[in-house]
Amino acid sequence: MGPSALTPIRRRDLVVLAAGLAVASWLLVRAWYGSLPALEWWLPAPLAVLAVAEALGARTLKARLTALREARTRTAAPATASRDVPVRPVEPMLVARLAVLAQASAYVGAVFAGVWTGVLVHVGPEVGQLQAAGGDTVAALIGVVSSVGLVAAALALENACRVPPSSTDDEPAPGVSA
Repeated sequence: MGPSALTPIRRRDLVVLAAGLAVASWLLVRAWYGSLPALEWWLPAPLAVLAVAEALGARTLKARLTALREARTRTAAPATASRDVPVRPVEPMLVARLAVLAQASAYVGAVFAGVWTGVLVHVGPEVGQLQAAGGDTVAALIGVVSSVGLVAAALALENACRVPPSSTDDEPAPGVSA
């Protein structure tokens, strides 16, 4: 039995996690809202920064891997390409680490999306009645958007890290009988 393969994230798991934590945080905020400190708008900023970084990483990685695949097909085919720019290879371990980072970030984003949604569900309707609810609603909205953005960027990065199936995957390995 070899090492287990990294399987893609199931979107259903992320939704269940976020929904469960939304209910839990709504219940907690509802019970202790008066004794909680004010929520500042900048609290979810690290989630937004990580989302932007992962989205840029996904875009860059996808472009580099696409360029590598095109360069490989150009070397197999006659040189008809107008640009013969050398392509920097991508370290396989970097791609594996980015895939793990993407999966961890997707779960973190789902957790915070649930928590911020629970806070928003409680403070949103209280905006006209409680003075503190206005600022808390803004923070919760930014938190939900940042968290969902992190999940989307993480899923895009995970997708960029996937190895496309090759035509030789269907054939048995040399020396192995089927």
